[in-house]
Amino acid sequence: LENLSLSETQLRHKDAGVSQPKARDLSERKASYKTPSQIPVEQVYTPENLRESDYLEDMGLPGEYPYLRGIHPTGYRGRLWTMRMFAGFGRPEETNQRFKFLLDNGQTGLSVAFDMPTLYGYDTDDPRAAGEFGKCGVAVSSLADMEALFLGIPLDRITTSMTINSPAAIIWAMYLAVAEKQGASIDQLGGTIQNDILKEYIAQNEYIFPPAPSMRLVVDTVEFATRQLPRWNPISISGYHIREAGSTAVQELAFTLADGFEYVRHCQARGLAVDEFVPHLSFFFNVHNSFFEEIAKFRAARRIWAREMQEVFHASNPRSLWLRFHAQTSGAALTAQQPENNVVRVSLQALAAVLGGCQSLHTNGKDEAWALPSEAAALQALRTQQIIAHETGVTDTVDPLGGSFFLETLTNQVEAGGYDYFRRIEDLGGVIPGLEAGFFQREIAEAAYVYQLEEDRKERITVGVNEYCTGDSLEIPLLRVDREGEQLQVQRLNEVRRRRDNREVASKLRQLEQAARGAENLMPPLLEAVKAYATLSEMMGVFRDVFGEYQPSWGF
Repeated sequence: LENLSLSETQLRHKDAGVSQPKARDLSERKASYKTPSQIPVEQVYTPENLRESDYLEDMGLPGEYPYLRGIHPTGYRGRLWTMRMFAGFGRPEETNQRFKFLLDNGQTGLSVAFDMPTLYGYDTDDPRAAGEFGKCGVAVSSLADMEALFLGIPLDRITTSMTINSPAAIIWAMYLAVAEKQGASIDQLGGTIQNDILKEYIAQNEYIFPPAPSMRLVVDTVEFATRQLPRWNPISISGYHIREAGSTAVQELAFTLADGFEYVRHCQARGLAVDEFVPHLSFFFNVHNSFFEEIAKFRAARRIWAREMQEVFHASNPRSLWLRFHAQTSGAALTAQQPENNVVRVSLQALAAVLGGCQSLHTNGKDEAWALPSEAAALQALRTQQIIAHETGVTDTVDPLGGSFFLETLTNQVEAGGYDYFRRIEDLGGVIPGLEAGFFQREIAEAAYVYQLEEDRKERITVGVNEYCTGDSLEIPLLRVDREGEQLQVQRLNEVRRRRDNREVASKLRQLEQAARGAENLMPPLLEAVKAYATLSEMMGVFRDVFGEYQPSWGF
């Protein structure tokens, strides 16, 4: 072979009279190959790429330290991932119907999307909420809305995830109050609140309060869950939104885990022991298009978390070393052009999440570049997971790609990139000084710029966008939020204000303010205010008065 030495096997074949392949044309389609994280991709990988790796120390078996190959020894042979479709739009009654539809069709966990006013802590009738009712999720302004949202759904028999951050403690208190009204004991409830405020400052920008009081609220929820809800995950440390903002896979990995370490340090400062609360922290990652890099990211994340928890935070409970994660296919990767192609994108992204060992998964609808998913699109997305689970055979063995020369090399490279970022963050003084200086935001913006340049130059092809375009018009049905629903929502809110004991509400809000000005855990007074039917705006208004609102000082 021209420019290549003959291997031992080829020499044996030559001696035996076996014909040898002719010299190959080594020209390639592109000048260079690299992942979206700018990691070079070689033409072929061999054991030489892994010569410095020790199998037992660096990879091990599934269910064993360092958990690279999964946290459970039997993987999906023992239990499939939770199929948890993200859902929410319009009024609570409408979302309740979608929940029941998905459960009837095989979904195994609930995941709640809230609308923009709720995410920012405003009631539906607040002037600042105008025009945003129910567009990106369900509207929840009081306990009455939460009661309608979960009507007929036994909360002690299903786990629920809620994507909420600045108002997370309040929304969680509403959920707990509904469960108690159903007759459930809160210590039997299972689920997750996202409650990851650090990534809001870094990427999504749905922060309200400055970092210090925001972190206090997060630690309050962790402490309350640790003491009273042993099956609850009080934080879902989220890389998803970091990736949607334009980060690379390596940045998503590094910034998410750095946030996780920061939460651990703050909870330790409160006096909580690592092995007391860390087993209840969970993670939430994006699944983008670069198939092998995404799988490598998940595997590297598990190994980094296990090693850091053991070697830096000195955890002794094996469960503290487990990185458990939910995955969601990438919304940013979906295209408005040729939306039927999104079915293929979502399928491959979901397969990467499964091969990466996720514990739960949401698959996006094909129409989500245009609107919230229609019922038909949501069902198709759920069926995608079920086909992967039951028809492909990928769940029959644990970590089926483990040992691939390419994947293991890429996993090592992604991990090395993560540690490089950890060092840079430490040099800045930590996560909070870094975000206040705009470090994370600038890194993500630069990565997004580089990716866009690659698309503009057609170094990366997006089918239907920068190549293979047809100009066809959109021909799929879209979900439309009923504008009359907003009027019904406001009517219920006004009815709540009229029928509740407003003296009791005023008293509970004063107690909440007093607690906020002190140092006590804010969950108990929040529960009392929620049960008195104080509204979201009223409780968040107390916090805004006490904590103030955050204005970033950095700029590009």
